[in-house]
Amino acid sequence: MKTKQILRAFGSLFFILCAITLNAGEHPTLKERIILAAEKNGITVSDFSEGKISENPQFKIYTQKLVFYIEQPIDHTDPKTGTFKQKVVVMHCGYRNPSLLITEGYNSRGESPAYSNELSALFNTNIVEVEHRYFGNSIPFMQRDTAITFDTLNWDYMTAKNEAADLHNVVRLFKEVYKGKWIATGISKGGQTAMFYTAYYPEDMDITVPYVGPVCFAKEDGRHEPFIAGFAGTASERESIRNFQIELLERRSVLEPMMENLVRERNYKFNRPVNEIYDYCVLEFSFAFWQWGTDPETIPDPDRSTDSEIFDYFMKISDPSYFVAQTPTTPFFVQAAKELGYYGYDTRPFKKLLTIKSARNYMDSLLLPKQEFKFDKYLYKDINSFLDTTSSKMVFVYGEYDPWSAVMPKAPVKNEKLKKREKGRNTMFLFIDPHGSHRARINTLPEEKREEAVSIIKNWIEE
Repeated sequence: MKTKQILRAFGSLFFILCAITLNAGEHPTLKERIILAAEKNGITVSDFSEGKISENPQFKIYTQKLVFYIEQPIDHTDPKTGTFKQKVVVMHCGYRNPSLLITEGYNSRGESPAYSNELSALFNTNIVEVEHRYFGNSIPFMQRDTAITFDTLNWDYMTAKNEAADLHNVVRLFKEVYKGKWIATGISKGGQTAMFYTAYYPEDMDITVPYVGPVCFAKEDGRHEPFIAGFAGTASERESIRNFQIELLERRSVLEPMMENLVRERNYKFNRPVNEIYDYCVLEFSFAFWQWGTDPETIPDPDRSTDSEIFDYFMKISDPSYFVAQTPTTPFFVQAAKELGYYGYDTRPFKKLLTIKSARNYMDSLLLPKQEFKFDKYLYKDINSFLDTTSSKMVFVYGEYDPWSAVMPKAPVKNEKLKKREKGRNTMFLFIDPHGSHRARINTLPEEKREEAVSIIKNWIEE
């Protein structure tokens, strides 16, 4: 008998044995339930291991953590492309509890003993965290050929439609295990993924809560720069940041060698010369400043600060590690170039002080593998079309001063056709954290708004 036939026969036998065990009134373990559900749905799972849960009382709602891999098609529209293993982390709370699908935008973080989520803590949910394809341990092709690098990797299947289909398979399996309501959520790129998944599989989830998820329409969208220049913070705060950036460029002769030393010490490798990296760190400064909610009062006074003090603050906000070539974040930049979009830099206030002539198309030369990627607007159109008409239950959370809020999704249009079909529809809510950053969450909202958001989600869970 061939190996595949033996494995198939063994799987069928395990399925029958589990069914007999259930009928006998015994309680299968979480692992057994997952394997049984996988067999029932024609899904392959493997490499199970037990994860650790922190002893901190706030994590005591979870009684078990499992890490395993699910076999996924590299291309969900063409099985001939082969498969890859995708990492899944499960934090168990109760089979009848609500379940939280973490649509991770990057590599999995769920194995950390202290990993949790505010929605899980608020509503006592199970967590199913799925590592994004092409990240961490879930990279197609590389699992079979260790000689492949990001420069030679086939990125054709790094698409929102494929990632949504990955999640659909995971949920198809777990709905056999967890029978309560399902909530999809994610932060930043994970928030985008939650939107994309809900758009392509609107029946899978009962509720979707995307945090700070952008929806861009171009590789360099163009809306971030005016947001930073004219909206984030007060006029005087924006001027202080701009003046500090100018100071960094005017002190280049002293500060750039300090950055060169830091780069050597940390063994950073870039696709461009260090003098250009210095320019980009200065341009990135204002974006990073507002993205992470830095207090403008902490900006050093150039007239009273030493070069070292200026440099240390510069590196605290805009470290050159962001521009290092070939990092675990590289898959994100590839997808940004292909379909997610990103932001550009306004060089005009610093034109005479920069060594670069232009920052246009900087992603291509600084951040991407040595391949050509053409941007496709299909995703932007699909998501906006979905949000215009959907009746899916969704709660969005954004920070007022976060530059990514410049490209938050537009509100749904209640057109006449919808009004006739769903009179009084009220299923989409947007919460803005005043003066908030990319760290905006339900728990950072003002008390009244926080209670409102919690109440909305609670009512949906209890329906």
